[in-house]
Amino acid sequence: MDSAGRIVIIGAGPTGIGAAYRLKKLGYTNFKILEAENHAGGLASSFTDDHGFTWDIGGHVQFSHYDYFDTAMVEALGEDGWLNHERESWVWMANRFVPYPFQNNLRYLPADLMAKAVRGLANRPPRTPSPNQDFGTWIMQVFGEGIRDIFMSPYNFKVWAYPPERLWAGWVGERVAVVDMARVLENIFLEKDDVSWGPNNTFQFPKYGGTGAIWRSLAKQIGDDYFQLNTRVQQIDWKKRQLTTQDGEQIEYDHLFSTLPLDTLGQMLTPTLETVRDSSSQLLRSHSHIIGVGLKGEMPPKLAKKCWMYFPENDCPFYRVTVFSHYSPNNVPEPETGKYWSLMTETSESGVKPVNRDTVIEETIQGLLNTGLIHSRDQVTHTWMYTAEHGYPTPSLERNNLLKTIEPALKKAGVVSRGRFGAWKYEVSNQDHSFMQGVEWVNHLLLDTPEVTVRFPETANAMWGKTK
Repeated sequence: MDSAGRIVIIGAGPTGIGAAYRLKKLGYTNFKILEAENHAGGLASSFTDDHGFTWDIGGHVQFSHYDYFDTAMVEALGEDGWLNHERESWVWMANRFVPYPFQNNLRYLPADLMAKAVRGLANRPPRTPSPNQDFGTWIMQVFGEGIRDIFMSPYNFKVWAYPPERLWAGWVGERVAVVDMARVLENIFLEKDDVSWGPNNTFQFPKYGGTGAIWRSLAKQIGDDYFQLNTRVQQIDWKKRQLTTQDGEQIEYDHLFSTLPLDTLGQMLTPTLETVRDSSSQLLRSHSHIIGVGLKGEMPPKLAKKCWMYFPENDCPFYRVTVFSHYSPNNVPEPETGKYWSLMTETSESGVKPVNRDTVIEETIQGLLNTGLIHSRDQVTHTWMYTAEHGYPTPSLERNNLLKTIEPALKKAGVVSRGRFGAWKYEVSNQDHSFMQGVEWVNHLLLDTPEVTVRFPETANAMWGKTK
């Protein structure tokens, strides 16, 4: 069943693995995966440091919109290779924890902030949805001035590293809980917690090896012979259908499936495709600084059940902290002794939100002290840092128009680009989305079935309520 010709996949992250996994399932063997690193996983890789602590590249959690993805996850680690969690996510502000979704749990706020939030909700401007609406306007129309000022604007600036007004509102989908005024007031008056919203209100996590264990396992099942690691593509001659690696090797292909970031891909194409090069260079992205903090002693009881926490205020550089030792006790050394625990922080950076990379670790430790997550520097055994230069694919106002010029040019050149930064669609860039973009492209190529995830994000995201 190799009549489609030689398939070359660039990148062994979830998208590339998804394509290769599906090819193997269909019995197709004429393919090769080129990966610049010495391991599979991409942005879903994990690392164990010299002190025995395991870290992910950010706060990944495992939940799914797809039955096919669920089956692959069982094949990756087995039924017993997972730990299941109920999400406990919180917002830290005004020196207290507020359950997430923040807007449904305003009763936790000090009286003045709660009144400001409710007053803003009552006086929201009319909702006037628009295909090109900016996220800042959407926030104001959905949440009102109070919640905008207290939480939504400062938090989203910390996450995206761009003002909400520079973002397109259409990315939101299932990712931001909107407001039901009656529900908000009922929760306040009846003192009810409201925390079950969202597709990841329950999630699973690998017992051993962090998120990267999933992708290492699937890569092993696909077969070592299909992978060419430590191979960085330097040039793509789309007319000759030939790749040149950094080591000078030339690799022929009939079909090219790239998971490279679009702005990187645009620089590699020869003859130069000005449309792709120039348009992709205008796409916005942020860098992500992941700082793991290894800690000794007992975890404070107030953190024991928490999964992750959001930080909108300016007393810390990070926007999110994951209690990573809670995800799996095996993420720390000597788990049976209870001597260690760990926090993993995320800090964004862009041209409009600079970060001093020389001091960000120290600022992170101070931020953990400021927010009460640790009480002493003596608790810190060591720190670990990873910077993802491509951290978040920003859904900027101009993104959709840029993609509309890029994709036809790539198609004409016979290059398919998918994945978190290959499609540059944040709304379908979780692990399950990314994996399925690879699967669906193979189905389209070999079985002539339409791609859903990259073409119709709202349809893909509507599937999270699927029946098991």
